[in-house]
Amino acid sequence: MNYSIGEVAQKMGTNTSTLRYYDKKGLLPFVDRDDAGRRKFKDNDFNFLEVINCLKKSGVPIKDIGKFINLCLQGDETLRERYDYLDKEENVLEIKVREMQEQLDFLRFKKWYYKTSVEAGTETIHFTPGTKFVDPSTHDQYKTALKTNNDLRQLLDLQS
Repeated sequence: MNYSIGEVAQKMGTNTSTLRYYDKKGLLPFVDRDDAGRRKFKDNDFNFLEVINCLKKSGVPIKDIGKFINLCLQGDETLRERYDYLDKEENVLEIKVREMQEQLDFLRFKKWYYKTSVEAGTETIHFTPGTKFVDPSTHDQYKTALKTNNDLRQLLDLQS
């Protein structure tokens, strides 16, 4: 079955300008064209489009995605090279996920810090007595609260 660029955009949850941009950058060499020059996407093209979408969302530069697609089109002689490339990208993405998790964990700590301060009516509950400096044990207090509370939203969210 053939699909128009609009149908593909709708199925992929993107817009036609994104697909045209990918085509202009050489990411869609597998897409056929009709006599009028219109793109004719096939069912199998969705596999390539999913790969492009995944790599793009993973932060892979367009030029590198293009190289990967070209490797795919070369056939079996590039299987190991494609595997190795995806293995490398997996490692990069795992590092990004860990870093993002660390950022999320810290953000949640700060939400708890401010929630408890709002509830107490003062931030001084987290200060070393007699100073305006955050008590170093504050983070440990949060970790303890995190371990003893089964509902993260209840721990972090202010009640209206």
